[in-house]
Amino acid sequence: MLAKIDSCSVAGIDGFIVEVEVDISYGLPGFSIVGLPEVSVRESKDRVKTAIKNSGYTFPMERIVVNLAPADVKKEGTGFDLPVSIGILVASEVISPDKISRYIISGELSLDGKIKPVKSVLPYALTAKEKGYKGIIIPFENADEAAMVDGIDVLPVKSLSQIVDFFSGFVEIKTVHMDPLWRTRFQDKAYGIDFSEVGGQHHAKRALEIAAAGFHNVLMTGPPGSGKSMLAKRLPTILPDLSFEEIVEVARIYSVLGLIEDKKPYRSTRPFRSPHHTISEAGLVGGGSKPGPGEISLAHNGVLFLDELPEFKKNVLEVLRQPLEDGKICIARAGMRATFPAQFMLVAAMNPCPCGYLFDPMGKCTCTQPQIQRYRSKISGPLLDRIDIQIEVPRVEYKDLVAKPSGNRSSQIRKRVNIARKIQEARLKKTAVSCNARMHSRHLKKFCSLDPACEKILEQAVDVLGFSARACHSVIRVGRTIADLEKNPKIERHHLAEAIQLRSFDRGFI
Repeated sequence: MLAKIDSCSVAGIDGFIVEVEVDISYGLPGFSIVGLPEVSVRESKDRVKTAIKNSGYTFPMERIVVNLAPADVKKEGTGFDLPVSIGILVASEVISPDKISRYIISGELSLDGKIKPVKSVLPYALTAKEKGYKGIIIPFENADEAAMVDGIDVLPVKSLSQIVDFFSGFVEIKTVHMDPLWRTRFQDKAYGIDFSEVGGQHHAKRALEIAAAGFHNVLMTGPPGSGKSMLAKRLPTILPDLSFEEIVEVARIYSVLGLIEDKKPYRSTRPFRSPHHTISEAGLVGGGSKPGPGEISLAHNGVLFLDELPEFKKNVLEVLRQPLEDGKICIARAGMRATFPAQFMLVAAMNPCPCGYLFDPMGKCTCTQPQIQRYRSKISGPLLDRIDIQIEVPRVEYKDLVAKPSGNRSSQIRKRVNIARKIQEARLKKTAVSCNARMHSRHLKKFCSLDPACEKILEQAVDVLGFSARACHSVIRVGRTIADLEKNPKIERHHLAEAIQLRSFDRGFI
């Protein structure tokens, strides 16, 4: 008898339907799986056979052929254990096939018939909704993750026998739906750190507030111990609140890599990724024989912090240029192409020289000019051009170091940032972008008109400081954000002047 069970797999971060066809026929006992199965899929034969026996059912001693269609796409993962076992039981007439076509089924089997959690459940649930299935049958531990998708029934199961009883009509499986409070609960943040804990550095705090409001990239330069890493780690505490759609986008990427926490499928805070400087190109942008997301995609809708920027390999830094411009990364392999989202905010920190004490008033720097040039040459001009805000973070004075926490708390700054971001969203609602940092030249012409006084100061910046066209556009974007923080519909001269002050590298001050 032939049985067909619908399951799912992923290409990149997108799910696609895999039809599991099981045929049992007379002949010498055998069990084969075809359809480009990867090692973990081929090994499922032993897990499936033992799980069926230990669940109290008879494994057919006949010729069994399992086909995973489409047969020209490689299948990976352990999620096919459950649909294969259900297919065998349907083909053996243990289960009626009547209701099975309404569901997508995925899960890993243990030898005693228990069902273990799998990766990529959220893309599976999104695919089930898109393709019009009634629901999805998944491991119990993955239920909250799949329940983020409205409009489908999520049936969590703990054992193979429970599914058999469900399809036989002996038991009902309670569907799991998203708790309505989850849609607002993600706004309750518990960071444990606060911007007010940073002593001094008022100029840097102002720059990071502007960066957070417009989602601008930032480069901080200063001596060791000046607070660059401390500021960067507190940046997520002032970023705008995540929308529910953004939460699903982030969870989808983490689901593919199996990084979603149990019982907490949604992220209440924006991602903050800080890879070590020894990271490879594939680790940063993604890759592999079957392309998977890298650190820049894990930082989607959040912050990618690169500490000690010149210590990263130059070829690794250069691969950031296209994602910073396009907001996505495309990876092509033989017979496969995957696109991953990469709308991240780049925050980088570096010392002004190899020893870190250039411009130090105590005169501690021991670096020669060639050493300084080699150190800085690891950061190319095109990459610097894509960083809108470049600031100096000087040594902290003792009085600021020992002072009690003061200044605006993160919650106060975040309120101002949220207001500025809503202004941007209203302005850009009919475009494909949602924040100032993502505006292209056509958006600048439409939404960032400059009066003669502003044109004059920008002309001086180009002529005297040698700003490139991209740097000139960065100044306008940052000026637009500063005006939004002031709730000013017009970019004025002092907005552009402050934006120019925030490009220290181009001004030759670093």
